Amino acid sequence: MADSNPTLVEAWLTLSDVARELGTSPNRVRQLVREHQLTAVRRAETRELSVPAEFLLDGEIVKGLPGTLTLLFDHGLTEVEVVEWLFTADDSLPGRPIDALREDRGKEVRRRAQVIV
Repeated sequence: MADSNPTLVEAWLTLSDVARELGTSPNRVRQLVREHQLTAVRRAETRELSVPAEFLLDGEIVKGLPGTLTLLFDHGLTEVEVVEWLFTADDSLPGRPIDALREDRGKEVRRRAQVIV
């Protein structure tokens, strides 16, 4: 997993932090990453695998995120590209895809993810 673009994501969580938030173990979080329920990138500053904090909401994975991640990975995007896509504003939404997912507008986000070339 390559280094992330530190300017797009404001807050990061380590896998241990994610485990605490979800009430599970770090091993289970690693499994969620392998299954593309979450994605993690190695941050240059810490050299540690980290998950954008905005992937979690009220102690759960943001609704619609796993399906969106699957679509993006199926299009061949890397972990870093997935995070960049989710955190880059899209005028057609409007706003960032991650914000639309957090607002329960996952259908709109997945529609855009399906047409990535």
